[in-house]
Amino acid sequence: MDAGQSLAILPSLLSIAKSTRAFQALLLAEIGLHPGQDQLLDRLDPANPTSVSMLADQLSVRPSTISKMLDRLIDRGLVARTPNIRDARQTMVQLTPMGEEAQVAIRDIWHRLEDDLATSIPSGDLVALNRSLMHVGEILAQKLRRLR
Repeated sequence: MDAGQSLAILPSLLSIAKSTRAFQALLLAEIGLHPGQDQLLDRLDPANPTSVSMLADQLSVRPSTISKMLDRLIDRGLVARTPNIRDARQTMVQLTPMGEEAQVAIRDIWHRLEDDLATSIPSGDLVALNRSLMHVGEILAQKLRRLR
């Protein structure tokens, strides 16, 4: 494949990412959330508080970004910060009962978006597309890890 062919991938990926995020934003607005907040809430296990640094690693963002997101989610009563009983230097994050309800609503929105997209693509194409996107995601994740 020459360089001219590979350049067609990036505009398509950027367009898909932008459209997906816009579609996701419209659906999340129904429950008063913004893109990114859904991913943070999804990562939390109601029974096990998670550290801010672990959330930052899982979401591939800076801890300061997580802290800003948490401030907004705390204001809405969806999460709470708690001290780590084993390490006072570390702040933990835990879902509240309202956060658990939001987590269910988020997963419902994700399923609706997934179903809407999946029903628009022939099943054979969908399997190949999923495989290819997962491969591209792995390549990008590896390259990002090397750069950080």
